[in-house]
Amino acid sequence: MNTPGGRISPRTGVFGSLCVLVFLVNFARIIYAPLLEPFRTTFGVSAGAVGLLATLVWIGSAAPRFPTGYLLTKYPRHRVVLASGLVLAGSSLLAASAPTFRLLAGATVLVGVGSGIYFVAASPLIGQLYPGQVGRAIGIHGTASQLAAVVAPGVVGAVLAVTLWPFAPWRALFVLLGIAALGSSILFSIAARRSAATTTGSLDLDLRTAIRSQWRLILAGIAVVGLAGMVWNGVFNFYVTYLVEAKGLSETRARTALTVVFATGVPAFWFAGVLADRLPFVPLLLAILFGFVLALGGLVAVGGYLAILAVSAALGFVIHCLFPVTDTYILASLPETYRGSGYAAFSGTMMPIQAVGSVFVGLLVDAGITFDAVFVWMAIATGSLTAVLTILALVGRFPSGVNR
Repeated sequence: MNTPGGRISPRTGVFGSLCVLVFLVNFARIIYAPLLEPFRTTFGVSAGAVGLLATLVWIGSAAPRFPTGYLLTKYPRHRVVLASGLVLAGSSLLAASAPTFRLLAGATVLVGVGSGIYFVAASPLIGQLYPGQVGRAIGIHGTASQLAAVVAPGVVGAVLAVTLWPFAPWRALFVLLGIAALGSSILFSIAARRSAATTTGSLDLDLRTAIRSQWRLILAGIAVVGLAGMVWNGVFNFYVTYLVEAKGLSETRARTALTVVFATGVPAFWFAGVLADRLPFVPLLLAILFGFVLALGGLVAVGGYLAILAVSAALGFVIHCLFPVTDTYILASLPETYRGSGYAAFSGTMMPIQAVGSVFVGLLVDAGITFDAVFVWMAIATGSLTAVLTILALVGRFPSGVNR
């Protein structure tokens, strides 16, 4: 919101800098996949070793979520967000200068840690900034994050194509990322100091107390997004491989379909955030889950390239609607004094569940089960859980969140 004179209000400045930071945070997690081959060339390591880097950044993102919840009981949320930006800046510059693969791996974990700290602290801060429009704000913030996933491959390719760098192009990419993260952190710090909204009610009480008093809501959020997120993790990590092996597409067409999946997530975040402010949470969440089940089943059923693109668009849109609505459900329903620590408990439990999706799918396929069979059974499992949650909601045993 702007001030009457047309100047940007302090609260808008804080939110805008958060959108820049989340773009960089997610960008830092996404760029590892297209950089694996340059890493292998530089350090002369195996494909398995560089593949570990892509896993380490997500492990790092999951690891600090509960500890961050504790930090939020001691420090204001904006200070923890600032710390995450500084961690991202430092770890990016460390990665850029890493002389050995082991040091690069350590920097990679720290890149992930910075992102994990950020999401746990920034999400409740957004709820604090816009208590009456949590969904809309979360949706815009998520849109900025999803944009990073869409543009990251192109940006990486552009930087790698430049031959004028005084060092390896991938090192230049991390230097640029580190500088951008440092600059954005400074701008966020300045904006936060100008805004009274970042300090009012910014401390949580106690992590254990939050879990004890809000466990039903936290468990409901985990039930909604945990299994679906795990299924999605397994699907999108093997999306190209699945379309090549099971659908007979070329790698180029398969990558195009994956791009469609992520591109439709951009409007999905914004649209779902708006809906989350206007519709009852639980029916909206259940409808999205059923939509995800139908889209996943449709992916298995269709065969033509245009049909696959259409289903990919639907699948990407509906699953990316789930995340902002779930976040809004949790953040809008938690009392202010438990918002940070309660969200940390939700996020810290949900993330490891989601992270095993690709490993789970990989093990089943290695055991000789076809991708189609794996995806069908995962859709059935998600649909069954959604049916159970629907029954619980109908009998009044599922937390409805704030009154809508």
